[in-house]
Amino acid sequence: MQITTTFRHMESSDVMKDLVQEKVSKLKTYIHGHFDAQVVLSAERYMHECDMTISTPWGQTYKGHEKHEDLYTAIGKVMDKIERQAEKDKGRMRAHRGVGAE
Repeated sequence: MQITTTFRHMESSDVMKDLVQEKVSKLKTYIHGHFDAQVVLSAERYMHECDMTISTPWGQTYKGHEKHEDLYTAIGKVMDKIERQAEKDKGRMRAHRGVGAE
């Protein structure tokens, strides 16, 4: 798992990097093996944005974007979106494998 965190218009912080690391590591329940995460955290006046892209070696890409006044909330909402995408995709993969099992 490789995570790239980019800060735009704000100071980089180890606390934010650790928070992103912790949140992204929860995706291991849905995505097995190695995956890459690109996270862009930015601030514009009083609004904070979190843009996240998760790429797997099997060609799946999960994307999420959220704006909120609180950066922690924006990160949490983006992770909810990506978890839903990954869970849905995992269900599709299981259903597809089950068809030819007989």
